[in-house]
Amino acid sequence: MTQCKDLQVTGFDRYFQISARGSTISREVRGGLATFFTMAYIVVLNPLILGGAKDITGAKLSTPALAAATALVAGLMTILMGVVARFPLALAAGLGVNAMIAYEIAPHMTWADAMGLVVIEGLIITILVLTGLRTAVFKAVPIQLKAAIGAGIGLFLALIGFVDAGFVRSTGVPTPPIGMGTGGKLLGWPTLVFVLGLLGLLVLVIRRVRGAFLIGIVGTTALAIAVESVAKIGSSAGNPKGWQLNVPKLPSTIVDVPDLSLVGKFDLFGSWQRAGWVVALMFVFTLLLTDFFDTMGTMVAVGQEGGLLDAEGNPPRSREILLVDSIAAAAGGAASVSSNTSYIESAAGVAEGARTGVSNLVTGGLFLAAMFLAPLVTVVPFEAATAALVVVGFLMMTAVRTIDWTDYEIAIPAFLTIVLMPFTYSISNGIGAGVISFVLLKVVKGKARSVHVLLWLIAALFVLYFLRGPIESAIGA
Repeated sequence: MTQCKDLQVTGFDRYFQISARGSTISREVRGGLATFFTMAYIVVLNPLILGGAKDITGAKLSTPALAAATALVAGLMTILMGVVARFPLALAAGLGVNAMIAYEIAPHMTWADAMGLVVIEGLIITILVLTGLRTAVFKAVPIQLKAAIGAGIGLFLALIGFVDAGFVRSTGVPTPPIGMGTGGKLLGWPTLVFVLGLLGLLVLVIRRVRGAFLIGIVGTTALAIAVESVAKIGSSAGNPKGWQLNVPKLPSTIVDVPDLSLVGKFDLFGSWQRAGWVVALMFVFTLLLTDFFDTMGTMVAVGQEGGLLDAEGNPPRSREILLVDSIAAAAGGAASVSSNTSYIESAAGVAEGARTGVSNLVTGGLFLAAMFLAPLVTVVPFEAATAALVVVGFLMMTAVRTIDWTDYEIAIPAFLTIVLMPFTYSISNGIGAGVISFVLLKVVKGKARSVHVLLWLIAALFVLYFLRGPIESAIGA
């Protein structure tokens, strides 16, 4: 009996390469937990974004149904990534893409039409993976530019953490556009909780405490609950000193029945008739380009954080990673929760020790449980979760050391890649600027022939991407 058990464990280890990647089951579990708690906010935030908008008919999507479907697709796709790609990369509804659907696409058509476009975009990307084009494009990007992508995402991640926690806010005036706290001052108990959580996590990381990120998130959440129970601060809605996203208090109920009524509510062809083929085509193109390159940057950054990249800067099983991500895009549209994509927050789990797809089984399982435990997920405020993003951002920024800053042909594209991600709040914008400037500088230096043919194609597509505003205006979209 013991011998059979050992063989089963060995087979599981061999399939997921747990020992080969220097990991253990306990590290994978901790990593999966850390990733989930760092990105669980999407179960609450995605319904707020999509549920707050109206389509061309004035209809709105049900918030409870959006929450349940968001957790369902995130859970299934994260598990699929773990089993097929065996890579510690979790997936969920993409931020930025969901806002684009809610406020740019839905006003031109019905929700079913808009989600149909997402399904079409996901199917196109899947075909590109199966034909090998998406993987070939990924491998054509120079290794130092990939390092810049990882570093840029790190800086972007840190900014997301500071903004979501309310540590950095919009000033409401042209100069400066953002500032620390409110009026340049840090006010309120939630901000103090965030700062204490960040400092505590830094201490844990520096002392190399096992479970540092998970301990940090859970510990800061406990502190937030204690502070709220005494101070009765409430939400940040209408109160700049309040908690961001969730008010940290124990819910009255823990289990709830999920509403999956939005699953399957999409129309593949309605948008082409309702909004016109030109408008629909531009929307598909924008979604396609955003999903295509966001994931490329994310998988490099997560692989870089876990030391999983090869000599060319490629993560293991790149094709499988891209395939699952592409399927997830279509699945998100089919469930009416927007395109699902790989999450950079997975780096929190990798920093915690995750190196294989086993961590995804944990994260995905928790997302599926979140369908029924939605009240419990809403306990964690941004102030408790985002400290992990700031620390992971630091760890990822260390990739800048691999870039040759004395070689302007790569240093300038790398610089633009890094700074434009946080400054424009978009991974794709940073990658686009980096690729275009890389090709341009090679041409200026008389080295056009050294540029991979696929980079020329990518640069041309990004030029169209950046010019989509004038193009839409010219065609009356």
